[in-house]
Amino acid sequence: MNLVYLTIGVVLLLGTIVDLLWTTLWVEGGAGPLTSRLMAWTWRSLRRIGAQNERLLSLSGLLIFVLSLTVWIVLLWSGWTLIFAGAESALIDTLDRGSVSWFDRIYFTGYTIFTLGIGDFAPREGIWQVITVLATGSGLLFVTLSVTYTLSVLDAVTQKRAFANNVSGFGTHSEEIVRTAWDGEEFRGLDLPLNGFVTQLTILTENHNAYPVLHYFHSAHDKRSPTVEIAALDEALSLIRFGISEPHQPNEIVLRNARKGIENYLETLHQTFVDPADRTPSLPDLNALREGGIPTVSDEEFASSFDTLSKRRRILLGIVESDERKWPSGKEDHSQDPCKSNNS
Repeated sequence: MNLVYLTIGVVLLLGTIVDLLWTTLWVEGGAGPLTSRLMAWTWRSLRRIGAQNERLLSLSGLLIFVLSLTVWIVLLWSGWTLIFAGAESALIDTLDRGSVSWFDRIYFTGYTIFTLGIGDFAPREGIWQVITVLATGSGLLFVTLSVTYTLSVLDAVTQKRAFANNVSGFGTHSEEIVRTAWDGEEFRGLDLPLNGFVTQLTILTENHNAYPVLHYFHSAHDKRSPTVEIAALDEALSLIRFGISEPHQPNEIVLRNARKGIENYLETLHQTFVDPADRTPSLPDLNALREGGIPTVSDEEFASSFDTLSKRRRILLGIVESDERKWPSGKEDHSQDPCKSNNS
C-alpha cells in the first residue's frame, strides 16, 4: 500500500468534487475556490495578450468555460488514478499481459469514470470493486452536472445579450436615452420599458450569482455588452432623477425600482469581480437635453446632486473597464479626476 499516492489521490478527488458541486449547484456561492481563481487568472491573461483584439476577447467566455471543464476532468482522472496506484494489486489484467503499468492505470481509470466498460482490466475483489463503483458514480455525476451547467450558462448568455440589445435600442449613452424617452411634454412612455428592463436585470443578476463564468462572456460589440448598457441606463436614470425639473419626472416608484435593480447588479459584480475605478466619469451633458427642449435644473444643482453618486459611478466605471470597454458618453472626454468632477 502506497499511502503517499493514496493520500494525494483522495485530496485531489475531494477538492475537485467540492469545487464542482460548489460551482454548479450552490446558486448563491459563486464559483468554487479553484474555479474562481482559474477564471480570474485566465481572464487577466487574455486581457494582457489581446486587450486590442476584440475577436480574442469575444472567445474568452468559451475558453474559460472549456478550461474549467478540462481542469475538472484532469483532476478527477488524476485523483482516481493515484487512488488505484495506492496498491500494486488493485487491478488485474484480464488478458494476462504482465504487470500493470501507470499507463494501464490511467487507461482503466479513464474508461471507468466515463463508463465505457471496455473491461480488459478489472478491479481486484473486495474493496477495490467498491472503489470502482464510486469512480463510475463520480464520472456520471461529472457528466450530468457538466451538461446541465453548460445548457444553463448558454441560456444565461443569450438572456444577457438580449438585455443589452433591448437597452441599446433606446440609445448608446445617457443623454440619448433620455432624449428618446422624452415625448415633448413628459416621460409618459418610459414606465413600461423600465419595468421590462428591471425584470431582465433581476434575472441577469441572479444568473451572475449562479454562473460566475457569465461575467467573462465578452461581446465583440458594445451594443451587446450589458456592462456598457447598464452604465448608460444608470446614467440616464440618474440624469432624469437629478437633472430634470421635478414636475416633469416620471413615476417615482418605477424610477426607484429601476435604480434599485441596477444597484443589486452592481453589488453582485463589485463583491465578486470588480473594484471601483480610481476616478469618476465625467458628468452627463445637460445642454444636450436642453437642445431637445427638455426642462432641466441648474448646472450647479445638477453637479451638487451628482457628487453623492461618486462611489456608485466609480463602481460602474470599474465594471465597464474590467470588460475592456469605454465609458458610454456623448463626449470625447470619458472620465476625469474626482477632484475635477466635484468642482464641476
